[in-house]
Amino acid sequence: MVEGGFDRLSHRAGTRAFPILQPHTGPIPGDHYVAATLDTVLWGRLPCATDAAVLEVASGESVTFDTVSHEGILDDQGKDPRAFFAGHGVPADQVLDDAVEIAASALRDPSADGPHVVVGPVHVRGAHPGDLLKITVETLVPRVPYGVISNRHGKGALVGELPRGEHNVSVFSAVVERDGIRYGTLPVVEGAEPIVSYPLAPFLGTMGVAVAGEERPHSVPPGTHGGNIDINLLVEGTTLFLPVQVEGALAYVGDPHFAQGDGEVALTALEASLRATLRFEVIPADAARAAFGEVTGPLVRTPDYLVPTGMDPDLDAAMRACVRSSLALLGGRWGMDEHLAYAYLSAATDFDISQVVDIVSGVHARIREADFAEVAAVEPMPLASAPDAAAEPESVDGPAPHEEEGDVA
Repeated sequence: MVEGGFDRLSHRAGTRAFPILQPHTGPIPGDHYVAATLDTVLWGRLPCATDAAVLEVASGESVTFDTVSHEGILDDQGKDPRAFFAGHGVPADQVLDDAVEIAASALRDPSADGPHVVVGPVHVRGAHPGDLLKITVETLVPRVPYGVISNRHGKGALVGELPRGEHNVSVFSAVVERDGIRYGTLPVVEGAEPIVSYPLAPFLGTMGVAVAGEERPHSVPPGTHGGNIDINLLVEGTTLFLPVQVEGALAYVGDPHFAQGDGEVALTALEASLRATLRFEVIPADAARAAFGEVTGPLVRTPDYLVPTGMDPDLDAAMRACVRSSLALLGGRWGMDEHLAYAYLSAATDFDISQVVDIVSGVHARIREADFAEVAAVEPMPLASAPDAAAEPESVDGPAPHEEEGDVA
């Protein structure tokens, strides 16, 4: 696919003008910075209570993370991202150095671990079990102008039907920009000009908190801890609330996406590395209950919707779990009688399939907050920042926050 891939698009659509955000380069807007290094990532596993934090922050502070996509670094792609992407016309200097370092490591057991590169964990001072961790997505900046969509045998919505043939399929998708809007591109037939385009809507597929105990969870199935929830609503300007399970929450991020349809049917989204800046705030348990009632799993908030979730290996059971979470939220936040809440959900709420490919399927509901404008409700009040929150910002494997060392073209 080299002939109709990245190199051809670069000249036609100006792709090469996009900055390549190598580690330590370009804008780093957070109070702290965590680069993706062998000391700050897990590959295929999620943090647990016994993992040491790579950074400690106060409630209310922000962190800029360099996240790394697993596509291009996995064993079935040669575990050599420079060679893999060269096959699609990408110059070596436009392949991320941290991806190359991680690919060459022995951090992952392919027979036992998931594919995702997870950055963290971050200890948030004042977070205790029973609290909610509020994660606000401030910025999500593509680090490269390309990504990959994969379908692997035994995975995806059509197991046993696709992919055809004996090999896994990884489809390269270059990014172009038109009128200030970025799009992914695909050809209609293999090797042809990539004339199909779809808008980017970057988000992190994985955001979570550590689980209790000494066992690191597999990176694929999501759960009450969050993890690989793959909810494409979590774009810039949105918030994720997660029930804290261990002291300090031990938050982490990963699985960066440029775009994903609900369902993620082939197995992956448009997987591509992002520089993510997130703000962490602790909502004490009493304040969380006053605002939302009992929250037992991931809860998303967008400018328009509150989005409860349901998860289960069986999609029907995930749907039922999401309905129960929605009923609990309507009662806990607005005091709505259960039978009236059930009627409201049936008349006014969309239930969307987050994904069906992560062992545990996910469903999320979009409850319009504007519908309850006349009903009194309490906002979740975060823990006041500790006195040392204004101390000199800290950096992990990177330059001081707000430093800009220049983009890599």
